[in-house]
Amino acid sequence: MPSRFTEEQMVGIFPEQDAGAATADIYRKHGISSATFYKWKAKYGGLEASDAKRLKALGDDTAELKKLLAEALRST
Repeated sequence: MPSRFTEEQMVGIFPEQDAGAATADIYRKHGISSATFYKWKAKYGGLEASDAKRLKALGDDTAELKKLLAEALRST
């Protein structure tokens, strides 16, 4: 199930915590659970929004290459 948040939005939440906002307030403000917050932090913590965008582009490229490889293997 795709997220309703982009990677850039996910990364944008962490500076609020770094600025001293209470983590529970951040969950409520963005409508996410604590588990979701910490899952995102484990995956995207330390990234800038531009890094997250590049990560997404690499993932899309990888998916396309896998699709092309599968099609090539099927036709041989």
